[in-house]
Amino acid sequence: MSITPEEKNRLMKEFATKEGDTGSPEVQVAILTSRISTLTEHFKTHKKDNHSRRGLLKLVAQRRKLLDYTKAKDEARYQDLIKRLGIRR
Repeated sequence: MSITPEEKNRLMKEFATKEGDTGSPEVQVAILTSRISTLTEHFKTHKKDNHSRRGLLKLVAQRRKLLDYTKAKDEARYQDLIKRLGIRR
């Protein structure tokens, strides 16, 4: 259910705020969004996989906390991030 190392490195390069950035909220949210979309596709064929569904809910909650933090620190960064990821309306 996880993402490949290549996909993770691509996301880190794309959303990094500076060279070598692996822990900024933007990178973390991008990685979580990728994992969430992977799990969402998994549930289309495995509807009764409740153990993984719990993990999905934890990922969504963690992403929500990071997005709330980003919004509180810098509204412009938050708006740019959700637009680039295609989440929210």
